Amino acid sequence: MAAAPQGYEDLLERPIVGTLATIRTDGAPSATPMWFKWDGEGLRFTHTTKRQKLKNLEADPRLSFTIIDPENPYRYLEVRGMLERVEEDPTGAFYVELGKRYGNADQTPPPDAEDRVVMVVTPTGFGTH
Repeated sequence: MAAAPQGYEDLLERPIVGTLATIRTDGAPSATPMWFKWDGEGLRFTHTTKRQKLKNLEADPRLSFTIIDPENPYRYLEVRGMLERVEEDPTGAFYVELGKRYGNADQTPPPDAEDRVVMVVTPTGFGTH
């Protein structure tokens, strides 16, 4: 596991929407905006078992996640990593936690809660600018 670069910890701790890049099963890249939580060692994302992103990572667990500083778009942190595991979240509890982190104090579980999972990512490297 790689350590977060000194001076960029704030990008991991702040509620900034980042971009998750995966490799589709047909070999094409795919990038989408995502909420996340940094736990000091890795990233956690909420997702469902029905969407392509999880299928992409199950087929090829490599990913890149980029967080751009909203106050300086030329400052960013790229987290390169691997999907370590997928945890079931059938109540949508982690979705609610992330919703509150991102400013919705009244966040409730989503309609697709029964299909929710938490994707746990281990960093293998970082890039900065």
